[in-house]
Formats: sequence, structure tokens, C-alpha cells
Amino acid sequence: MKIEQLEVQHFSQVILLGNLVHGENYLDNDKLKKIYKMGLKDGLNASFVALNEQAQVIGFRLTYSAGQWPIDKWCTPEKWPVNQPDMAYFKCIAIHPDAQGNGIGPKLLNASVQVLKQQGAKAGIAHLWKQSPGNGAVKYFTKAGGVLVKLHDDRWLENCLNEGYECPICGNECHCQAAEMVLRIS
Repeated sequence: MKIEQLEVQHFSQVILLGNLVHGENYLDNDKLKKIYKMGLKDGLNASFVALNEQAQVIGFRLTYSAGQWPIDKWCTPEKWPVNQPDMAYFKCIAIHPDAQGNGIGPKLLNASVQVLKQQGAKAGIAHLWKQSPGNGAVKYFTKAGGVLVKLHDDRWLENCLNEGYECPICGNECHCQAAEMVLRIS
């Protein structure tokens, strides 16, 4: 297994894996282009992929650089340990079901954290899917040092209604809960 920075040649495989793990219409080419750009800062890319021996994407971590992402109603900046311009955003992670449990997630997170430090970020925030199988998303982020800020009900419902997102648990009307968590990186 090899960890590399996300590049355009990975997009089609990242989209397929993201939709497999997170649900249909979670990612598309336009969304991924925007995400990719928000992770570029000072010539450094904060998003990464994990590739198997056949150069197939078996995991990815999409990350926004500090100061380059929109703070929305699902964010609680008054509870963050650093100022908004110093806060990065861990958009999402996906590991192919056949590759889960092999430590790929922490390696991808570490790669993003190292770049975020170089870019000047002091912390990163994520909205973790509480209903992930076995609550694995929250467990993984907590093990990495993430701290709960706030729980948000119906975090992805608007994505269902406005973008055609289909939650793998709820279908086209997602009522899953998001755990807003912060990870200090400096």
C-alpha cells in the first residue's frame, strides 16, 4: 500500500469509492474539483489517497486547508480551540470495505495533518457520521485525538433534498447525526 497526494488522475476512482462508502451522489466530478482546490495552499496538497499494489484507490482523505473553506450553520466556531483562519476541515475519509481494519485511515489522516502543519493550520474540524458501522468514524477520530464539540441532527438531510444524495442507511431522507469534532495539529 502506498499513500500519495490526491491528483486529478485519481478522481474517477475516488468518486466511485466515496459513493460506495458514503452513499450515491455523495461525490461527483464537480464536487471533487472544488474539494481538491480547497485543499491546495502554498503549493501543498492536504488531500491524500491510498493505493494498492495495482495502483487502485483503496482509500482517501479529503481535507480543506485552513482559511479556504466555508463555515456554515453546522459549525460551532465559538467552541473551537483556535480562531477560524487557523482551522482546517477534514471533509471526509473512505476506505474500501475490503481494506478496512488495516490502519489505512490513520495513515491518511497523518499525511493530511503533516501538510496542514506546513500550511500553518493549528487544528482541524470534522463532521463525523455517528451512524457509520459500529460508530467507526467517531471511534477512529477520537483515537487520533479528536474531541467532541457538538452533535448535529439531520446534518446531511439538505444534501438529500438539494443534491440527490442517498444515505446508505436512510435513503433519500437522511436523519443521521454528525459529531462535530476538533483535532489539534500544532
